[in-house]
Amino acid sequence: MPQGGRTGLVGGGISRPGELILSTARLDRIEAIDPLARTVTVGAGVTLQALQEATADVGLIPGIDLAARGSATIGGMIATNAGGILAFRNGVMRHQVLGIEAVMPDGSLVSDLTRVLKVSAGPDIKQLLIGSEGAYGFVTRAVLKLESFNPMRATALVGVPDATAALALIAHFRSRPALQLEGAELMWQRYLRDSAADKGFDLGWLEADTPAILLMEVSAGSEAEAREALEEGLAALWEEHGLTSGIVAASLDQARRFWALREDGDFMYRHFPAAPSFDVSVPPGALDGYVDGLRQRLKAVDPGFDAYVYGHVADGNLHISVIGNGVAAPGVKEPIEDAVYTGVAELGGSFSAEHGVGTEKRRAYLSYGNASRRAVAQAIKAALDPKNLFNPGKVPYRADAPRT
Repeated sequence: MPQGGRTGLVGGGISRPGELILSTARLDRIEAIDPLARTVTVGAGVTLQALQEATADVGLIPGIDLAARGSATIGGMIATNAGGILAFRNGVMRHQVLGIEAVMPDGSLVSDLTRVLKVSAGPDIKQLLIGSEGAYGFVTRAVLKLESFNPMRATALVGVPDATAALALIAHFRSRPALQLEGAELMWQRYLRDSAADKGFDLGWLEADTPAILLMEVSAGSEAEAREALEEGLAALWEEHGLTSGIVAASLDQARRFWALREDGDFMYRHFPAAPSFDVSVPPGALDGYVDGLRQRLKAVDPGFDAYVYGHVADGNLHISVIGNGVAAPGVKEPIEDAVYTGVAELGGSFSAEHGVGTEKRRAYLSYGNASRRAVAQAIKAALDPKNLFNPGKVPYRADAPRT
């Protein structure tokens, strides 16, 4: 069973008695950084933060970022096709990988450490491995693309009436030629207020009934230019999009505190240890309708249920934690799941956006996943791993397979 940084949230890296763990802990070498080609060759056990720090020395950075950067490993991120903060701009993990090396279930080594973007030479085998959660092969090394890193930034928290208004702001700032949008995260009211209370963050500037807060970060030629463009853009859009209140970070330390509101979600599990968590994606334009419907469906399960809702608004990825007395009571697990997943596929979304399937989403994979896609995944598994040696008992699940 493959195991990386063990930061997964769906049980994909949990072993069972008798299983052999293949750890990437010693595959932790950053082998080569090529500033001209904007590539880096790394071992699967390198953490994202270590890679960010190494490439920043040459003014570059991986095109992906996420809150678990300090412990998430490149191999695990490839295995789960991780997304994160920059996916709206740079794509997910499969869009960052140029080349890959992996050990296959028969013991053979697939070594395709391509360092160029353009390859049209038959089927792209690495794409089979990305997102397969270790079921098809054990990733040992990879070549990743790198992006320019601009530290000249400005960060703001802005009260918005809904996701639609947040998306309008995002569209405006993405259209500005002298700006680069570095992050756009939306927090609905319950999540923001409880996170702020946990961290002693003063929300006195925020109108009490503000439905949601957009965290935005932009970069420009200088910090002053970034701040000026952010302030002017917000002022121009204020009335048109019903913005209620806002604050621009006055220092790097304050900007970090803004980001901590979004990224440090441990308070949820201190307050609600049994809260089931979900990770779905819907087209951005469908976010408001989905969230409204979600709350109604949860109330239908139990009038006392509510949800922390937050996420990567620009690409439609929501993180949801269902809270309330009785969320772990017998008989409510499946109704809660149904409340979260209902309508997602019909909207063109996914029951799992960036966390993978693991063991936690077995039922969702079978009930809300695409049946034809499952059939192809099972056929590939049978061809590559007929003895079911790699990450057994996990994705790709079969509907007739017993629970293990």
